[in-house]
Amino acid sequence: MKTANKQKKRAGFTLIEIMVVVLIIGLLVSVVGPNIWNALVKNQASIASTQIRMFHDSMDLYKINNYKYPDSLEALTEPDPVSGLPTLTTIPLDPWQNEYVFELDADGNPIIICYGADGAPGGENENADISSETIGL
Repeated sequence: MKTANKQKKRAGFTLIEIMVVVLIIGLLVSVVGPNIWNALVKNQASIASTQIRMFHDSMDLYKINNYKYPDSLEALTEPDPVSGLPTLTTIPLDPWQNEYVFELDADGNPIIICYGADGAPGGENENADISSETIGL
């Protein structure tokens, strides 16, 4: 019977093994984490640029039907006099859940602005403004 007890092994992990696994996971997160964050920020800026382009296309369609640009983004959701349908069903928020800013320049052309992650004018990196002027529309 004594030999049976000696051959019986303990199940489980030692503290050292658990600490090594936690250390490896921590190293992986510290190396991969910033890359994932940067990709997410770039993706959000890309979404904002795409939505601004969509707004511009919708405004061009509005101008074709009404001979002028709308006075606001909300005007794009109102029924069009020609077709009776709105140009857009809703005005989405930017990727940071802020509203887009709409302005007309001195020539009457639309400018659409997304203020970035901070929701305030100016800023750098993820807080940088994205506008129809900066993306070349």
